[in-house]
Amino acid sequence: AMEKSYMSMFLLLVAISCAVAKDVGKKETKETKETKPKLPQTLSRGWGDQLIWTQTYEEALFRAKHSNKPLMIIHHLEDCPHSQALKKVFAEHKDIQKLAEKFILLNLVYETTDKNLSPDGQYVPRILFIDPSLTVRADITGRYSNRLYAYEPSDISLLYSNMQKALKLLKTEL
Repeated sequence: AMEKSYMSMFLLLVAISCAVAKDVGKKETKETKETKPKLPQTLSRGWGDQLIWTQTYEEALFRAKHSNKPLMIIHHLEDCPHSQALKKVFAEHKDIQKLAEKFILLNLVYETTDKNLSPDGQYVPRILFIDPSLTVRADITGRYSNRLYAYEPSDISLLYSNMQKALKLLKTEL
């Protein structure tokens, strides 16, 4: 376990140093900044470009455990109209974007091998919460009995209250 966490830290440092190295020498003048459209951060995939997203499930688990923040995982597909519709509402919802800063965030366009992340099937979009003890919160669900972790754009206020619930449970249980 120790080697694994050292390896995770090492990979994280490598990723950070690569990112920092890329930014060096990229000074822009005010004119170029305004004429050039801002490219979305790749890890956000449009779910909130100003939020900090993790790259892998392993990194997300590590960060949740060590920062004592809950993890929110969004499974989606780029070519799925339901995922696109939810993403748009999620990204434009100011309160959700603000609340999301209190989470370790991961959005996945592929399935993980972790069966805990598909407790009732591999459908998209699906959003799961995992607490810092690395327990999937099966008690935080959407409103569909056949797809417990699915949310539609019309469910955005339910998603918001579920995010609040994930943070509240964190305080009362740990």
